[in-house]
Amino acid sequence: MSDQPTSFTRRRSMGAAFVALLAPTELLVGCSGDSSDPAPADTVLRNGYVYTVDEHDAVQQAVAVRDGLIVHVGSNSSAAAYIGPNTQVIDLAGRMLMPGFVDAHMHPLAGGRALLQANLNYAPLTRAQMQTLIQGFLDSTADQEPDTWLEVVNWDRQSTQSLDTDPTKETLDALHTSRPILVRSSDFHTVLTNSRGLALAGVTRDTPDPTGGSFDRDADGNPTGICEDAAGWAVSAVIPPDTEADQLNQARAALAQMRRSGITTFMDASAGDAQGSAFTALQKSGELTARAFFAIQIAAEDAAADPAAAVAAAATLANTYDQGEPQVTPGIRFRHLKLFGDGVVNAPADTGGLLTPYFTNAGTDAAPNWVPGTNTGADYFPPSVLNPLMAAIASSGFDPHVHATGERTVRQVLDAVAYARTQVSSTTFRPVIAHNETVAVADYPRYAQLDVMASFAFQWAQQAGYSVGDTQYHLGEDRFQRMEPFGSVRNAGARVGFGSDWPIDPMDEFLALKCAVTRSGDPQNPNSAAYTNPNYTGPINSDPALSRADTLRAITLNSAWQLRMEQNIGSIEVGKYADLIVLENNFMQASDEALGRNSVLLTMVGGTVVMGTGDYATLGTTLNAKISAAQASRARQIEQALNWGAYNPYACQCGMRHNILPRQA
Repeated sequence: MSDQPTSFTRRRSMGAAFVALLAPTELLVGCSGDSSDPAPADTVLRNGYVYTVDEHDAVQQAVAVRDGLIVHVGSNSSAAAYIGPNTQVIDLAGRMLMPGFVDAHMHPLAGGRALLQANLNYAPLTRAQMQTLIQGFLDSTADQEPDTWLEVVNWDRQSTQSLDTDPTKETLDALHTSRPILVRSSDFHTVLTNSRGLALAGVTRDTPDPTGGSFDRDADGNPTGICEDAAGWAVSAVIPPDTEADQLNQARAALAQMRRSGITTFMDASAGDAQGSAFTALQKSGELTARAFFAIQIAAEDAAADPAAAVAAAATLANTYDQGEPQVTPGIRFRHLKLFGDGVVNAPADTGGLLTPYFTNAGTDAAPNWVPGTNTGADYFPPSVLNPLMAAIASSGFDPHVHATGERTVRQVLDAVAYARTQVSSTTFRPVIAHNETVAVADYPRYAQLDVMASFAFQWAQQAGYSVGDTQYHLGEDRFQRMEPFGSVRNAGARVGFGSDWPIDPMDEFLALKCAVTRSGDPQNPNSAAYTNPNYTGPINSDPALSRADTLRAITLNSAWQLRMEQNIGSIEVGKYADLIVLENNFMQASDEALGRNSVLLTMVGGTVVMGTGDYATLGTTLNAKISAAQASRARQIEQALNWGAYNPYACQCGMRHNILPRQA
């Protein structure tokens, strides 16, 4: 065996120049860390800009990893003591190394499913353009006539409503098909179905609205085909369920997307048996490449009937899958409870709970006159239900994760937390409010006072069809100017975290981070609304942004806190798991305009490289060695589909990219 260390020398000359530049100070900012055990490491990453996210946001040069744990953080010279004959040495060549992303609010099985289905790709479409695309999907799957459901995902309803008007069942009935069709909005709060779909779901003018949702109706009371929240779930429920094999492929597709995006830990924000079963199966087969956390949804009607029983039922499900204390290798945790407090504040849905009514146009399109209406949005968990439920959660050992987009719903959640802390004074629960799109100014300091974390999808702080135009008018100028208040909430002392809410939007963590820093999109990023519409360039409003340091802390250590993992992940410190990513461009040094044009070159989870690209590509091959040949083959097919390759594309001439995987028994 050679006595030389295994070496990976990427852009060696650039790395040497970088180190020489730093040589006079030897160390960058902050203090190094050491495990007091200089035994050879498995891996040493050196010659980098190591952004640690420790208490000082220190920057170092090198990291040593042994048995999946970080054993040293410091300078190149101090890390040299950890290089032995079998140590893999990765030359970072001056690139930024940081903790892996912790995406603490997403829907990965739905995201993987969307990647493999007929996909409108969040495009701004008129009704006629929607018809053209959906007809193309139907024509390319004509063998599934007349009874197989066509499911279409990632419809940007707000853009359609802005460009044209809401489609109805008649929009889909005009297509050349006998099949039932369901089109799901990208925010997952609305579905559109055709007359056949309504009939199969048994929805008529006499069908009552379900708790937590509504069927849109015309002047005669007939359903239009637009189904909000629980009404959409009721229609979706009649579609034959995915097979276990389908769900495994959806989970594989989601994990592949996460690896490439630098996500090393995620939380599924609305999970049940399907999610637990699929990701547990992949964990057992060695295919789980991110730490997996799941929030079990509690239905409003169950909470209203018996809050203690609702929490107990969730505990039974959690005990089926939860694997206990974390380990170096990724595992499964079920320890959060999800509540949908309201809908969305975006027009035309207007279902987010507000303190004062949405505005309505009392004039004409040519001469609008926006005045307060009567609608104040949805109230899925009124205080009479939410308060006792929050107290039950506070004494259960679970942590609550509450969807709240409207200012009234946010206030009711804060009030419920205050009530629970009074009723259960010994509680150590960690409440999180997700989204917080509109918040009353008086409530900004209450997050810190009540130790409630505010989780935001930062990419929503950009001008887009869902945020300006009708949404702006419906909210009113005062509320709109405070929309997406993560800077104000942070300045009031709150802990701010991040959750992409994927697949509500495309998975693009860097665009989200760019929006956190600039409160604007990127006209050169295809995932930004400004890319297709120059009118969407510039900040959404004048509310404060986050600093770059606060932004990176939100997607790492703060989101780790939400998951009770801050002692294990979220920063580069000795003793923590080696969940690390290498960036193409230095986020702390790039221009504001370029922040959303970055990429991840290497993703490491628990000391194992699970993704490498470009000059790091050979480092990612260790993952496939852990997966059987059949599983690896299927994973490659999924990767091809995600890369928009030739694998089973829809034969659609619409100019957009559609790829699906066939079902397997």
